[in-house]
Amino acid sequence: MARRFDARKGDFQDQFDAFLAEPRGAVEDVAETVRQVIADVRAKGGEAVATYTAKFDRLTLDPTLLQSDNVDLHRLAHACPEELKQAIDFAADRIAAYHEKQRPEDHQFTDEAGVQLGWRWTPLDSVGVYVPGGLASYPSSVLMNAVPAKIAGVERVVMVAPAPNGQLAPAVAYAALKAGVDEYYPIGGAQAVAALAYGAGRLKPVDKIVGPGNAYVAEAKRQVFGTVGIDTIAGPSEILVIADETANPDWIAADLLSQSEHDASSQSILICVDEAVDNSVGEAVDKQLSELSTEQRARQAWDTHGAIITAQDLDQAASIANQIAAEHLELAIADPDALLPQIKHAGAVFLGHHTPEALGDYVTGSNHVLPTSRAARFSSGLGLYDFLKRMSVQRAGPDGFAALAPAALTLAEAEGLPAHARSVSIRTNKV
Repeated sequence: MARRFDARKGDFQDQFDAFLAEPRGAVEDVAETVRQVIADVRAKGGEAVATYTAKFDRLTLDPTLLQSDNVDLHRLAHACPEELKQAIDFAADRIAAYHEKQRPEDHQFTDEAGVQLGWRWTPLDSVGVYVPGGLASYPSSVLMNAVPAKIAGVERVVMVAPAPNGQLAPAVAYAALKAGVDEYYPIGGAQAVAALAYGAGRLKPVDKIVGPGNAYVAEAKRQVFGTVGIDTIAGPSEILVIADETANPDWIAADLLSQSEHDASSQSILICVDEAVDNSVGEAVDKQLSELSTEQRARQAWDTHGAIITAQDLDQAASIANQIAAEHLELAIADPDALLPQIKHAGAVFLGHHTPEALGDYVTGSNHVLPTSRAARFSSGLGLYDFLKRMSVQRAGPDGFAALAPAALTLAEAEGLPAHARSVSIRTNKV
């Protein structure tokens, strides 16, 4: 049973702080194992990747091509059911439309000193997309990562997804083709991340790696950061629901469990300002758990990491929500627009009773790659910006140079950098 907290009591904050500090996810130290895998791939390239793939995925790869005759995207995509293809097409089009709206504009202006200033946005050259593979089917992960990259103008999108025993979900294959993936390699784990970062066999290095994965994948992304860019270090899934007396307890229970079923480390929290709804939601969760095919992991997540909080009012609920900074936040209240301005920290917000988080996972068009583990305090979800770079541009003519040079010269001298000072003074004939 989920923990219960009463935010109206004086000891709430200490108890809740301790609850938020509890570890979730893998507790074993995977860093050294990952470090060894990365070193192996850097030293042996495709040979190492093929060895790890044979060991963990029971799939034989050509060490140079990193391919297998048993895994072909076009053949697999053909096996995807027509109804599922249509759903993938629908989602892809909405994701593309949403992210196209995020496109920033170049800008240029001339300031009072006569200096031209501005910035330009340019796409990354190449991106690696990591997708959990095998019989697990996550076409939405393909779309959420690859579609924005292509919309941004990335020329080379490389997908890696393990194919244990040569098996890859047809929906994943179809989504990859729909999203415009340029290269696919049936590899996974830390070795796939290393291959994307440093190259292996025919796979050339990429500039940035995005996409979810297990603890080994997350640690590998952490270790290669700096050599390549990464999107985020993803933790277990989270949902927070703020509800009032207008909420439907059965709907809220279903929404909470939609994240609990991801993994035993997932976290689902309810903040409610009506005790009757609190109790009804708790009862509905217990009832619905027994009806889920994913009951075992959902129940473990709910019992271990779930929480129901009774708040004094919606203002207090918003304050607690900002402390949690959840990946997903639902405002299941009568007037969500009135509360939204008080929400500062959340990966994505879902307004009203008819906007369950599950819609955002698939078809609203907004990206479902979001900050977890309270990272929404300082970061945002994946978007078009993640596949673009901003370059500053400046130009000074003779008059602009004359206006800026004295201060630049003074600062260079103050910092003890004579070559900097000379690069200014030499243009003034006062070397």
